[in-house]
Amino acid sequence: MPVSAPVRTRNPLDSTRYRTLGRRSAAIAALCAVVLVTGCGGKTDDASSIVRTTTNIAGAGVVGLERDTTMACALPSAPDVASGTPAVTHAAGVSEVPADPQRIVVLSTSALDAACALGLWERVVGATTDEGPAPHPAYLGYGVNKIPGVGRSAQPDLAKIAELRPDVIIGDLSSGTAGFDALQAIAPTVLAGTTSGWQAEFAGLAAGLGRQNAAATALENYRTTAVEAGNSVAANQTQASVVRFTADQEQIQGDNSFAGGVLADAGVQRPAVQRGPSFDLAAADLDKVEGDLIYVIFVGDAGKKHGETVLRGDEWKDLGAATDHRVFAVEDSVWHGSGLTAARAMLTDIRGTLNGFVSD
Repeated sequence: MPVSAPVRTRNPLDSTRYRTLGRRSAAIAALCAVVLVTGCGGKTDDASSIVRTTTNIAGAGVVGLERDTTMACALPSAPDVASGTPAVTHAAGVSEVPADPQRIVVLSTSALDAACALGLWERVVGATTDEGPAPHPAYLGYGVNKIPGVGRSAQPDLAKIAELRPDVIIGDLSSGTAGFDALQAIAPTVLAGTTSGWQAEFAGLAAGLGRQNAAATALENYRTTAVEAGNSVAANQTQASVVRFTADQEQIQGDNSFAGGVLADAGVQRPAVQRGPSFDLAAADLDKVEGDLIYVIFVGDAGKKHGETVLRGDEWKDLGAATDHRVFAVEDSVWHGSGLTAARAMLTDIRGTLNGFVSD
C-alpha cells in the first residue's frame, strides 16, 4: 500500500522557506502558512494552495487523487446561430450539422472533453470508452462516466450508435475507423484533425457542435488563466522535466506533446535537452530526465510497474530532483490528454506542485 506523502510548497522566490502540507486541520495549516510565508503581515495564501495530500509511489508524490471535478464541465454555451444546418468543413470532408444539436455521440476522449468544456456533456447520448477501471477519464467528473458506451475508440459500434438516433457525431480522424461514409449515413459527422495541436482540434470539434464562438472565448480565457497560473508560482524560474512510462519504455514529453504545450502556456521552462519533439529514452541516457523537478506519467498498471522499477534504481536516485524530493506522479489521462478540460486540470496540478517537495 502507498504511504502518505504530504507535499511541501516553498516560496517560489526563496527555496529555503517552505510550508508543510498534509492531513492537518485547515486552521493549523493556514496558521503555519502565515508564519512561514508572510510573517505577521496578515496576508495568507488561497486555501487550495495551502492544504494538499498525496500518496507516494517509489518516492514520487501522486498528484490528482483529491481532484475536484464538480465544476470540471462548463455551463451550457450558446450556439453560433439559432437554427438551420450550417456546413462545417473538417478533416474528413464537409457536413451539414444542426445549429444546436440535442443528441450527440462522441468517438474520442478529445470529443468528450470538448462537449464537457462547452457545457454540452448532458446532451451526449453515447461515447466510445477507454480501457481501464472507468469508461471515461475521471477528470471529466462522475456524471460523464454515466454516459452509455458505444464500443472502443478503435472500433465504434455502428449499430449501437444508430440506435441512439444522434443529431450529430463528433470525433477525430483516428476515431473514425468505422468509416466516415458509414458514420455520415447515421448522422452528420465531424472528424477533427489532430496534427495542428489540441487547441485547433478543440476548435474543429466545437464547429461540429455549432459552438465556434464559445470555443474561441473559452480558449482565450484558458490562455489568460495559464499565464496567471504560471505567474502565481514564478514558472519562468523552474525547469520541469516530463517523462512517460509505458510497460517497457520511457519517453520524454517534448514541446510537441500535450503536457509540453500546456507547460509552455503557463511559462514553465524545460531542460535544454527537452526543448524539442518527444523522444524515447535509452537506458543509458537517464540523465536527460534531469530537471529542477520531474513529472512522471505511468501508462496503466504495466507502466506503473515499469516506472517504479526505474524510480527505485540507483541511477534515478542520483538525479538531483529525486535527491531533493521533487518528483511528482501525474495522471496520464490529464497530462497525456487532448482538450480544454484536461488543460485546465493540468494548470491546477502545476499550481499545486511547481514549487513543491514531497515529504519522506
